[in-house]
Amino acid sequence: MDSAVTPTAPAGSRRARQQPPWPDGDELAEVEAELAARPGLVTEGECTALRDALARASRGEALVLQAGDCAERFADAAPAAVDRRAEYLYSLADAMSTASGLPVVPLGRMAGQYAKPRSAESETRADGVRLPVYRGDAVNGPEAEPSARSCDPRRLLAAYDHAAAVLGRVRATWPGRPAGRRLYVSHEGLLCAYESPLVRRGADGSHASSAHSVWIGDRTRALDGWHVGWAAGLGNPVGVKLGPSITPAEAVRLSHVLNPAGVEGRLLFIVRLGAGPARRLLPGLVAEVARRGAPVVWLCDPLHGNTWRLRSGRKTRPVEAVRDEVSVFARIVRAHRQWPAGLHLETTPEDVTECVSAPDRTPVPALRVDFPRYTSACDPRLNPGQTAGVLARFAESL
Repeated sequence: MDSAVTPTAPAGSRRARQQPPWPDGDELAEVEAELAARPGLVTEGECTALRDALARASRGEALVLQAGDCAERFADAAPAAVDRRAEYLYSLADAMSTASGLPVVPLGRMAGQYAKPRSAESETRADGVRLPVYRGDAVNGPEAEPSARSCDPRRLLAAYDHAAAVLGRVRATWPGRPAGRRLYVSHEGLLCAYESPLVRRGADGSHASSAHSVWIGDRTRALDGWHVGWAAGLGNPVGVKLGPSITPAEAVRLSHVLNPAGVEGRLLFIVRLGAGPARRLLPGLVAEVARRGAPVVWLCDPLHGNTWRLRSGRKTRPVEAVRDEVSVFARIVRAHRQWPAGLHLETTPEDVTECVSAPDRTPVPALRVDFPRYTSACDPRLNPGQTAGVLARFAESL
């Protein structure tokens, strides 16, 4: 371990960022107690199998495709919807494997992606009524009505039930597939009231039983925050989103705090800088982590750093910038003799029109775009054709 790194304080003694304003403390405590009494959603052995598969990716022997919806909806737990998403993710992994000549570990953003961090606490309807912001189905509803936007602790139990239903369908796809090619599930470990009660003790220590892998968002990766303290005590593979405010020194410190034993496949750094900032910032990050940090699996999230809000108010992402960031990521990581292990994408099998093509030198906010099929509950997703183009660009970059 780096000599400047000290152990983290327990998660319970730290500030938790991006938490909903739950209205009833007693009801929340009852929900947490019920979650703690329920069976874990995933097993320690499943998490270990994923970590072993990710270790192969860290050594350049495989790739990782972490993909799925921006925000899952409870309705998405219907069997037919789950089966379609699972089939889609397997097909993307197969295409990535064919193009690269390497096995691909599929890791779905599913069975728990029911909560979202938000940049604002509230929003204003067209008629001037101010509402609490939608935080994901695990917290409140997306309908623009005061009753729907109230934070309801009982939704955490519904999140568990829907995640269990999704996992049942996902596990049904495993027979006949090697452990390293199975579809595993992941989500952002955001809500303390959901994640903490679902920590389970196993033969090799504690693990988050809410998913095979959890990640810490760019807004919650503070070294002195609850999320880092919580994740430091887990045996699962853990990801961290790295946005433009990260410094090389912070990245090194995070790597040691979250992977003190230097276990391959334990820690994923998910870079979400944006195409322009990646050129400036990524070389220093990769160089310093390679020189002084613990082992990490480098993934590229080319969507979040390339998000724009149009003058119409709609958010979108230009696919040219997404593909550009993928190329920049692969080139820079390889230039520092590290392995660009894969992609983290928000995508859907539906033929949506949420991400757009931006002509050269056209300011994205000035684009006048028709969105006939914009169905995301939160941020814009790639459709299958756009996703295929991003995967092809990544394979070319390798």
